Amino acid sequence: MGRRKGEAKSDSGPARIQNRKAHFDYEILERYEAGLVLLGTEVKSLYHGRANLTDAYCEIRGGEVWLVQADIEPYDHATHFQHERRRDRKLLLHKREIRLLARRVQEKGLTLVPLAIYFKNGKAKLEIALARGKRQYDKRRQIAKDEERRERERLSRGRDL
Repeated sequence: MGRRKGEAKSDSGPARIQNRKAHFDYEILERYEAGLVLLGTEVKSLYHGRANLTDAYCEIRGGEVWLVQADIEPYDHATHFQHERRRDRKLLLHKREIRLLARRVQEKGLTLVPLAIYFKNGKAKLEIALARGKRQYDKRRQIAKDEERRERERLSRGRDL
């Protein structure tokens, strides 16, 4: 059974490559979806879920947005034409989105944080967020809330048995 004309292709590739640390370290204000300029071996590695966004961040240089310090592992089955692991990668956004993000980052002391890499209609996409760094006491409060929620869940599971 084939796809009907006009139907979107199903999402393929890994579920998502997440930056789990981002939600702990930052308060997420707005989310954006950006395309990635990648080499062939990078696409293959991403498809197999071989990347890490933990230390990555985004910066705006010369009217363009760049993903910096993202770690995409070399592809195992490639020839000698291999990509650099932590090279800067250009993000694809509309000009007005880039201008808006540049203004918000400068004025309000916000930052751009990569949240996830995923495939959509066969193309690699990066979810970035406009975020504000959390203070230490905010992180402690979040940890306390999470522990309290887990404790309630554990107790409610105990009653169900």
